[in-house]
Amino acid sequence: MAYQEIPNSVANFMQEITERCGSEHADWAKNFNAAFANTLLTTVKRHEDGTTFLLTGDIPAMWLRDSTAQVRPYLVIAKEDEELAAMISGLVKKQFFYINIDPYANAFNEAANGAGHQSDLTEMNDWIWERKYEIDSLCYPIQLAYLLYKNTGRTDQFNDDFVSGIKKALHVFATEQNHQESPYRFERETWRKEDTLINDGKGAPVVPTGMTWSGFRPSDDACAYGYLVPSNMFAVVVLGYIVEIFSSILNEPAIVTQAKQLQSEIQAGIDAFGKTTNQAGQTIYAYEVDGQGNATVMDDSNVPNLVAAPYLGYGSDQDETYLATRKTLLSSENPYFYEGKYAKGIGSSHTPENYVWPIAMAMEGMTTPDKAEKERILNQLVATDAGTHLMHEGFDVDDPTKYTREWFSWANMMFCELVMDYFDIRVEK
Repeated sequence: MAYQEIPNSVANFMQEITERCGSEHADWAKNFNAAFANTLLTTVKRHEDGTTFLLTGDIPAMWLRDSTAQVRPYLVIAKEDEELAAMISGLVKKQFFYINIDPYANAFNEAANGAGHQSDLTEMNDWIWERKYEIDSLCYPIQLAYLLYKNTGRTDQFNDDFVSGIKKALHVFATEQNHQESPYRFERETWRKEDTLINDGKGAPVVPTGMTWSGFRPSDDACAYGYLVPSNMFAVVVLGYIVEIFSSILNEPAIVTQAKQLQSEIQAGIDAFGKTTNQAGQTIYAYEVDGQGNATVMDDSNVPNLVAAPYLGYGSDQDETYLATRKTLLSSENPYFYEGKYAKGIGSSHTPENYVWPIAMAMEGMTTPDKAEKERILNQLVATDAGTHLMHEGFDVDDPTKYTREWFSWANMMFCELVMDYFDIRVEK
């Protein structure tokens, strides 16, 4: 069952944002209302078993990552709206149902209908749309379960599926600390090298560092080197959530012990191997490393990325290494930073050259304390929506009428979250 109309609580919130925007930022309000309503009306499907399925938008599948980001801004309203909280809890339950089917998969079908990339050379089944292993696909559902609890006090999402899914996630994280011993392989017969893993589906060689390996980036493009630093940062954060949940709510000491150990080892790996230097000789975080001395100086637009670290709860936006990293990545030193006539920001290997992503622009806004900078970015986002009043995946910095993905719910909700952030309305962490 989909939403036929906007709940009163959501309509009231949209009205509050409209009033805060006033005449000065009426264009923000127009886009906010279009985007905030769009996700509920077009992507949410409530199932009879109490679970919730979320379309990513114009692809008929649910991504574990995207679905979390799509509902996150609604947590602010779910504090007062039991029905909205139940919808989000239903999403967590659906996410962990899927994780129990396969913790290596990143996107799933609404039913066991065999849709998606069934010809990929990996262990597919009819539930799985795509099986690109990405650390963040496990981190995001844990984050949502925790944030739902923090913002509403709700605990029914911590059910048997949640517990068994956490055990599987911890097992995968630990297994992938030594990827050589992993059973995971992925190959796709394609001309597009970013859609497959080299080395017989194992990816580029790595040596153990304490960090946990990822086959793909949050863009669904293959990692150049297997230790994706921002995703390991996110893992450190959610392992802390697991410790709190299984200490104070579920009381399972063995899970607490395992999560603490993993958190410590991954953090030590980031400290020892996750940094490099920029052209000015400053210490910055690398995007990817292999434990053998190779490192990439770059950032991708998809979250988790390095710019997003403080937003995700890793460190502070005033940390010296973070600030040096951020400055480097928001410059031409990042091969995916583009600046043109209408916009500037971070793009991706996933879209054409000179295409920046509203997701990355919104994240840039949410990780600066500078209100004027937030305002600049919001103005740029509404000015480059190609008249649709919605966000897209990426667009040409010199011609915003050229864009990818007409209907992309994650981008819409990141814009909404930046508007909320500008008015100091934030999800409790």
